[in-house]
Amino acid sequence: MDIVTGNVGWIEVICGPMFSGKSEELIRRLRRAIIARKRVEVFKPAIDNRYSDDEIVSHGDLRLKSQVVTGAAEIPDRIDWRSEVVGIDEANFMGPKLVDVAQRLADSGKQVIISGLDTDYLGRPFAPIPDLLAHAESITKTLAICVRCGNPAKHTQRLRGSDDLIVVGAADMYEARCRRCFEPGIPKQTELDFVKAKPRA
Repeated sequence: MDIVTGNVGWIEVICGPMFSGKSEELIRRLRRAIIARKRVEVFKPAIDNRYSDDEIVSHGDLRLKSQVVTGAAEIPDRIDWRSEVVGIDEANFMGPKLVDVAQRLADSGKQVIISGLDTDYLGRPFAPIPDLLAHAESITKTLAICVRCGNPAKHTQRLRGSDDLIVVGAADMYEARCRRCFEPGIPKQTELDFVKAKPRA
């Protein structure tokens, strides 16, 4: 739902698992603001360079030019305070200061639209999204499709790699899973033992 108000600022959060259309929805809302001739600024974390260094990109390859920051603390120094709408992608990589930054932007009269993962690969709440949800005027929960059974998927399954909380990857490293098919962490792979053929005498 798109909120329409006067000059009052507010926060919108788009959250869900990977492959659920979060960035696509963020881009849609920002493009609507651009069509409405509002001043729009977009930010993304430097760590997320999977598809582009200076654009937010959906898995469906929708793109929008953005500024790159190493963390939320850089946004107030980089923003043009005349901007009316501020988009922030991959909020889960922005750090806990994003909550205060978003509040400050909204308090100054800006429409702040944020997208990010709400749970990590262990199924736990993924900061700073939970705190942002508490401060937001509007929340959109997107769901993906479970690749195992086709049911609505709310989890991001890490398939391989590190046990670190933040590991940037795409379809080669993650997939969407429903509540039933989700295995917190990295699934235990079962190796098949092949019987070696004996060499002929």
